[in-house]
Amino acid sequence: MVKKELRMQTMDILKKLSLKQKGEIEKKLQTQLFASDLWKQAKKIGVTISGGFEWDTRAIIETGWKQGKTIVVPKCYPHEKRLEFYQLQNYEELETVYYNLLEPKPVEENRVQKESIDLIIVPGIVFDQLGYRIGFGGGYYDRFLTTYGGNTVSLLSQKQLIDKVPYESYDIPVKHLLTEAGFLR
Repeated sequence: MVKKELRMQTMDILKKLSLKQKGEIEKKLQTQLFASDLWKQAKKIGVTISGGFEWDTRAIIETGWKQGKTIVVPKCYPHEKRLEFYQLQNYEELETVYYNLLEPKPVEENRVQKESIDLIIVPGIVFDQLGYRIGFGGGYYDRFLTTYGGNTVSLLSQKQLIDKVPYESYDIPVKHLLTEAGFLR
């Protein structure tokens, strides 16, 4: 099965979760993330603003703020196919962009260097146990991660795991996978 088919099939599974099922999985993911050394040791954390069927990241962002962590969120630059992260101090610093995504307004003084980010929560749709993933198809994170040396983790349901994700030489696996049943790697 090719990436596009795997992506669509898994998105369909996620969209069919009831609000109760989705909420229960999110709660387990968040509880385990917050208890982990990855989270506890990170001072600056990169995370997307979730939407639609994605696992909710608002509780992660707000817990980070309450704990005094610096939260940084990505902005996509489609013409250059690159990501830049900007510090987020409140939701008013966000704007709606293409595909109804919420991204930070690109204020230069809020831009952060990738080497200063301790942990990035990498989004994805389909994963294998080696950390390879199928995202939304833009390749933004793979390009970003080629020169990022910090920790990466993806939050996923076991419903998003398959035996082997087809990957290319330029695909970068995430270092840690966290499911509702715990860390896989």
